[in-house]
Amino acid sequence: QVQLVESGGGLVQAGGSLRLSCAASGRTFRSYSLGWFRQAPGKEREFVAFISWSGGSILYADSVKGRFTISRDNAKNTVTLQMNSLKPEDTAVYYCAVSERSRVRFGNGEDYDYWGQGTQVTVSS
Repeated sequence: QVQLVESGGGLVQAGGSLRLSCAASGRTFRSYSLGWFRQAPGKEREFVAFISWSGGSILYADSVKGRFTISRDNAKNTVTLQMNSLKPEDTAVYYCAVSERSRVRFGNGEDYDYWGQGTQVTVSS
């Protein structure tokens, strides 16, 4: 069993920055691939960013590319999402997720085995 706890959400003005963290516990963190997803009110959950177990593969949704950066610290069992140049359309609940699979369809939530409780990000215009 893996427990994930997100933190770092909040209210920020457009153009500002936030840094989300996800702390994992329960098993060997370094063998997992990790993703960030988000869900805005009335919308479906969408993929945001992915980092492979080795950190060698990093992928972003087109909507956040160039503004968001995902990273991981295996020594601290954490994954971080640095969000810059935030826009009102980035407003959503953000979730981190872990996949134990060796091959992950990074944008497909069904390939992730554990999810955090989510953290709210609100960007005002």
